[in-house]
Amino acid sequence: MKKSLIIAVLVLVASTAALAQSTVYLTREISPESLVKIYKALGVPAKGRVAVKMSTGEGSNPNYLKPELVKDLIFEVDGTIVECNTAYGNAPADKKDDRNNSANHWKVIERHGFTKYFPVDIMDEYDEIRIPVKDQTNIKFDIVGGHMANYDFMIALNHFKGHPMGGYGGALKNLSIGCASQNGKAYIHSAGKMEKLDMSKLWTPEYIGNQDGFLESMAAAAQAVVNYFQRQNGIIYISVMNNMSIDCDCVDHPAPVKLEDFGILASTDPVALDQACIDIINNQQVTAKNDPTDLLNRINKQHGIHTIEHAEKIGLGSRQYTLVSIDK
Repeated sequence: MKKSLIIAVLVLVASTAALAQSTVYLTREISPESLVKIYKALGVPAKGRVAVKMSTGEGSNPNYLKPELVKDLIFEVDGTIVECNTAYGNAPADKKDDRNNSANHWKVIERHGFTKYFPVDIMDEYDEIRIPVKDQTNIKFDIVGGHMANYDFMIALNHFKGHPMGGYGGALKNLSIGCASQNGKAYIHSAGKMEKLDMSKLWTPEYIGNQDGFLESMAAAAQAVVNYFQRQNGIIYISVMNNMSIDCDCVDHPAPVKLEDFGILASTDPVALDQACIDIINNQQVTAKNDPTDLLNRINKQHGIHTIEHAEKIGLGSRQYTLVSIDK
């Protein structure tokens, strides 16, 4: 092969690889103003009826994204915070710390200060809908809160942290488990075995013994939500890396935070965004005030990276990305 042809092939390969990369924006500043700034850096304006999907936090969990942090962004897009009920616990109606039914959930949302600023919608409070999934390796559809049909643009506003079952929680979990109704959560956790929540069976080995199947189901369900909004006005993803416990915001009493706050990342690709957050944790140096060891161990123990691997495999996004700072 002639030298000129070899060079041309190499240029073509390099160009193709560059095209496959997604852009992830980063600011090291965590503030209401920087959330708006990084949203604008994406260049995808929210329009229409805007759902801001985020966790309002379990009752006694201190690590969730606070309304004072997110309020400027939500005001900017005239958004509604959307949530779904959880699929764990058997709390009585007067218990204040669980979100396993709407009555309890509303108490937590109000106590955490969200209703002071924003409209909030528990999407599965009254009903649920099934939306199609492209990858049917484990699940044949995605069961989401019925109120999702009331929105045509979504901002997935994620708090990056660990998770007891998924290893980590970021954009893909927020899209999948976060948007799923209680039955949908059971369906994903059981990798398609349980279409209707049965608390007496859900957390038994028969239904949760397939860890990779659960992670693959999360990727498939996340893709279903992405496809739903892409057919309408669009969807974007923002992850805040602060208060990073090894436990999720759904854990009532999480393990202590051992990592220093890092910043805010955003992308139009949820796979690239989650991969960038994982890479940042992997590159943290152990110091007296900053220790990623426990979080990395949890991610590895639960094979958390497999969610990202499968999401890329089914075409949801790319693990290759370019990190672009918006800080001066």
